[in-house]
Amino acid sequence: MKRERPPYRFGHSLKPFRRPWLWAGLWCVLVAVVVVASLVPIHDLPPVPPGTDKLEHSLAYFALAAGAVQLFAKRLALLSVCVALALLGIGLEQAQAAMGLGRQMDPRDALANTVGVLAGLATQLTRWRDLLLRFDTRTGRV
Repeated sequence: MKRERPPYRFGHSLKPFRRPWLWAGLWCVLVAVVVVASLVPIHDLPPVPPGTDKLEHSLAYFALAAGAVQLFAKRLALLSVCVALALLGIGLEQAQAAMGLGRQMDPRDALANTVGVLAGLATQLTRWRDLLLRFDTRTGRV
């Protein structure tokens, strides 16, 4: 006998938060901030100390992937999001070159983005992987 699968629900891959739309929405805002910061003209950005550019790329994508670890319960969803983040980083580098806003494509930036995603994904292996879930549950009992 074939077992019927329930219909897909949006948000079904998220952890059982009390306020899932809040956390997913904040994460989407963070993704949007990274996209905008990657595409604005270089003169509109604050100056960075020499040699810290790759660190900024890695930290931004680390934050996005670590946020995904906090949000997604299903491994397939988490891995899919992290692959999408790595591809986003590569695509944004190509977009920088194509837009002609004084920014250049740098394969090392794309590599730094991907390293940041992998480091953020590695937080799945730590005891802090459910930190946001514990926080959401604790604050929901007030």
